[in-house]
Amino acid sequence: MSIPPVPPRRKHLMDPANPRPATRQSMSMSSVQRWVMSVLAVTTIGHFAAGLVIAAVFLDRGTGSQVGLDVIAGVVGVMGVAAGFMIHQKSPLTPWLVLGLLPAAVGLYFIL
Repeated sequence: MSIPPVPPRRKHLMDPANPRPATRQSMSMSSVQRWVMSVLAVTTIGHFAAGLVIAAVFLDRGTGSQVGLDVIAGVVGVMGVAAGFMIHQKSPLTPWLVLGLLPAAVGLYFIL
């Protein structure tokens, strides 16, 4: 009795005995921690700014108070974006700071 020939291994299938070499470098623990911290800081501060905008929209004291609270929300949003850059040890003076004004701009749309 003869042994049947082994078919050639298909290139698109995984071979546990011969894994492909890794092409991407893995992130270090401190890099992952930095990304997690910056995402948490920016989203938390962004939610606070959005809450200030919602409070400004439903405020019954007059347009001046609403605009004032909306301006505070804009400042808080800009500080949140700057915090994300500072966690990554980058300069906080960047065009991305305009993104922090987005909740305040939406609030002004509903107030005025």
